[in-house]
Amino acid sequence: MSDLFSKNYFEIFNLPASFDVDINLLTSVYRNLQKEVHPDRFVSSGERQSRMAVQMASLINQAFDTLKSPVSRAHYLLKLAGMDIDHEQDTSMDMSFLMEQIELREQIESVRSHSDPLSEVDRLLKQVKEQMKTVMQSFAAAYQQKSFDNAHELSRKMQFLNKNIQELDDVAVAIEDELLD
Repeated sequence: MSDLFSKNYFEIFNLPASFDVDINLLTSVYRNLQKEVHPDRFVSSGERQSRMAVQMASLINQAFDTLKSPVSRAHYLLKLAGMDIDHEQDTSMDMSFLMEQIELREQIESVRSHSDPLSEVDRLLKQVKEQMKTVMQSFAAAYQQKSFDNAHELSRKMQFLNKNIQELDDVAVAIEDELLD
């Protein structure tokens, strides 16, 4: 089991290095791995074994969190392909996508002024999730074709869209909380 540290995240879960991951299988393997390396199983094995179990459990958690998130998985795949991903420094972006993002931001900010703000949030959420689905499919295809620059651009779009989904979820919760008050 200590050879775990020499494996990439996909190898840890015995999965092919692909954007398309069976999340149910990933979760099942994760649970089994966690049972195998749970630190409580190594309490009587000595300090070195216990410490190793904690490190392995931590690695498995990190690998699972990375692979279950489409955005993190995309970034990790690009890293495995040798791409240096620094989204903070890379400011180039498709202008039409950026304009769409500005319009969406304005729609999110004005959602409370609608007669039925929750319906508007749902509409926007559906729209962004559809766009995310399309971008994820495009990423999978670009990565499979080894078009890594294109895949990198698509991973950045996924990051934007994921942030929008999270923000819309937060707005929906805030509106629901206000309605309950």
